[in-house]
Amino acid sequence: MLYALIPLLPLLPLLAFVVLSFAGHVLKERAHLIAVPAVWLSFLLSLLAFSEVVGGRVLEIPLYTWAASGDLTIRLGLYVDQLTAAMLLLVTIVSGLVHVYTIGYMHGEPGYARFFANIALFTFSMLMLVMSDNFVQLFVFWEAVGLCSYLLIGHWYERRSARAAATKAFIVNRVGDFGFLLGILLVFVVFGTLQYQPVFAEAANQAGAVVDLLGAFGGGWEVSAMTLICLLLFVGAVGKSAQVPLHVWLPDAMEGPTPISALIHAATMVTAGVFMVARLAPLYNLSPAAMTVVAIVGGLTMFVGATIALTQNDIKRVVAYSTLSQLGYMMMACGLGGYVAGIYHLLTHGAFKALLFLGCGSVILAVHHEQDMQRMGGLKDKMPVTYWTFIIGSLALAGFPLTAGFFSKDELLLSAWNAGMLGQVLAVAGILTAGLTAFYSFRLVFVTFWGESRVNPRHVNHVHEQSSVVTVPLLVLAVLSIVTGYLGIPEFLQPVFPGSEGGEHHGAAATGIMLAATLAGVFGIAAAYVFYVKSPALPELLMNQWHTLYRGSLNKWYVDEAYDKAFVNPTFTLAERMWKKVDVAIIDNAVNGVARGFAWWGWMARLIQTGETQNYALSMAMGAVIILTAYLLF
Repeated sequence: MLYALIPLLPLLPLLAFVVLSFAGHVLKERAHLIAVPAVWLSFLLSLLAFSEVVGGRVLEIPLYTWAASGDLTIRLGLYVDQLTAAMLLLVTIVSGLVHVYTIGYMHGEPGYARFFANIALFTFSMLMLVMSDNFVQLFVFWEAVGLCSYLLIGHWYERRSARAAATKAFIVNRVGDFGFLLGILLVFVVFGTLQYQPVFAEAANQAGAVVDLLGAFGGGWEVSAMTLICLLLFVGAVGKSAQVPLHVWLPDAMEGPTPISALIHAATMVTAGVFMVARLAPLYNLSPAAMTVVAIVGGLTMFVGATIALTQNDIKRVVAYSTLSQLGYMMMACGLGGYVAGIYHLLTHGAFKALLFLGCGSVILAVHHEQDMQRMGGLKDKMPVTYWTFIIGSLALAGFPLTAGFFSKDELLLSAWNAGMLGQVLAVAGILTAGLTAFYSFRLVFVTFWGESRVNPRHVNHVHEQSSVVTVPLLVLAVLSIVTGYLGIPEFLQPVFPGSEGGEHHGAAATGIMLAATLAGVFGIAAAYVFYVKSPALPELLMNQWHTLYRGSLNKWYVDEAYDKAFVNPTFTLAERMWKKVDVAIIDNAVNGVARGFAWWGWMARLIQTGETQNYALSMAMGAVIILTAYLLF
């Protein structure tokens, strides 16, 4: 049957990676001829997978047994249901468009083939992650997307800032992944297996299981095993999906080339945490405490990300912080049991966030790699395709009526409102955040594209629209940023989450949420117009009046500084002391002392190696006298 071709879906990008790894130095500027067809063929196979599950069917494709020891059996297999199929389409569409866009964006750049090889590997890793049917496979490819992000963020490794950003992303995610690994180990301890389906089937029976955290010290501190599993796994999601407090790596990831920013933020790495929580819904549903933590962390991330985005001037960082905020929306919905709404917003967000990042890249190319939007302005007439597609992406991000973001955000907020008192508090916070989102989105539009040109005079006459390999992906994503709201995604996802709200909503609550969110968005757009078009002196006036808040937002609420003081600086201080006191003073001196001892012994031995026969004869005579004397006396 046709579904037997589905294992080729992730394999094709992997083959592209292998070919480019060995032959990239030969292909050079033709590397895209390998990578681009591979990803688009994967997209066609994603359509096949979608067609196989559209009627509610679930595909389980075991490939081979990876390891077997005692009661532990780990296999490599593929699991495709409606959630997986939707994620496959998202990953392959966005990745395919990013591959095409990269042809224009990275043209002439050193490392062209290496970049295509790494994004192909990134695509393969994410496809295998969403198709995993067990925890070990999930963890392996969870780590693989982290490795790929490290390679791609640090693509321009000759830049110190890129190396630092890649290292920061890697280290912060290792913090989260430590908790994630502990959670997987606890799953095996409790359930005796790491396959999804047996764990889900047994989950209800293990809901009352407890773990004694102090068992090795005499016991006495018992906690729910299900809650502990869910919280440990969520620690991994906090790192991967950049939730507070492990969000600090995501904005720094902008040091990588813009195509990878789009891929990381829209379809791959940062969505993995939200996907994981949704995939493990049968476990999270059994732990109200863990669900509450997920919802609160998501709500906090949603608001914090939006407040920081208000004041940033780097065009890519504004969009990066909006990603952080939107991920908070998704995680909040999942924590409140609205998995359908959370994944719905993840899918629509993938389209318009990729559009915004690629739009940023088009602008950056036009102004000769300038990223400060205060040095832009007046671009809308010179770059009409980028401008109008950017408008569509910003409207979708702001949740403007008739865009995809409007439908998914309303679904999400209503799902939160219906989840009880905590949900209602978070829904109100979500509506306020929607107003902030609309404001910073159109602040970006007005400052970048409207007004007088502030582009460097040396470059202002060279600003123009980019080639078709850049603009065509923008046009496709602009269409998707609208039509994905009309595709019946909640109804399609509903069978995966039978207890989660989704689909059509009616009544006063639905109408009220829709109107409140819409009015908040419209107010935010209008406020941005007043601040940055009608009365451009207002921002500076408010900056002076609210200086403390402004500086806090501009400096990302000093979280990085707090981490530096609490962890980074003490670590460097400890390392320096260990180097000087232990490595140099003890270890080096011990090793060098042994060497000096042998050198001294050699020097002493050298004194009797004169090469003169009479000296040797004298030494032998003296030795004989000493031996004879000792013999006669003793």
